[in-house]
Amino acid sequence: MTTIVISQPMYFPWAGFLDLMRHADVLIWLDDVQFSKGSFTNRVQVKLPSGTHWMTVPLEGKGTGQKIADLSAAGDGWISSHRAMLGQSLAKYPFVQMALDVFDAVTEPALPLNETLIRSAELLLEALDVPLPPRLRASEMGVQDRSWQRVLDLVKAAGGTRYLSAAGGARYLRHDAFDDAGIAVVYADYAFTPWPQGHGSFTPFVTGLDLLASRGREGTRHLDARLVPWADYLPMKGIAPQ
Repeated sequence: MTTIVISQPMYFPWAGFLDLMRHADVLIWLDDVQFSKGSFTNRVQVKLPSGTHWMTVPLEGKGTGQKIADLSAAGDGWISSHRAMLGQSLAKYPFVQMALDVFDAVTEPALPLNETLIRSAELLLEALDVPLPPRLRASEMGVQDRSWQRVLDLVKAAGGTRYLSAAGGARYLRHDAFDDAGIAVVYADYAFTPWPQGHGSFTPFVTGLDLLASRGREGTRHLDARLVPWADYLPMKGIAPQ
């Protein structure tokens, strides 16, 4: 069985996405869709003594009307401010330098922002000692359909026999169409073994750099997502099939 994961690029994504990535046989970066303000494409949360705060890459023109692959950062002043924020957030973690090294490796090369976003997820997963699966870019695959049909066609184009989706897919995928195409759809039912954190009670909804800084290469031991077939997942979440 060949499991496909499809995701928009995200900036140093949370632990749940890292769990998705490590189950992928092929990862497709959906980099040719329009940027959505308020998404996790260019921002992620970090824990600070004063609470949880957003770490956001400012965008030229605020990203209005642009595809993710065409986004540009507004200057580079955010790099030093984000590094300082992470230094404060992770200061007492045992593997803080490992996390900062990943941040530096991602942000020091002068790369287009889309490459930086993709690199942030991939190098973070590698630092957790998870081999990267083969990766494809939707922008290079020539698949032009929309909505659930495009997802199905991308999975087929990548040779997939199983599609692993985050929760959002449950409300728009035509699961019967995937079944008819011989492609199983499963969902990640996230679960986490809490890892030691500073600054208040535990939350997984922060950058995966937090997990890396806390547990180093042992971090994946805290990722416990179950892969649930769609026919079981939808009733569990109270969602009617499309």
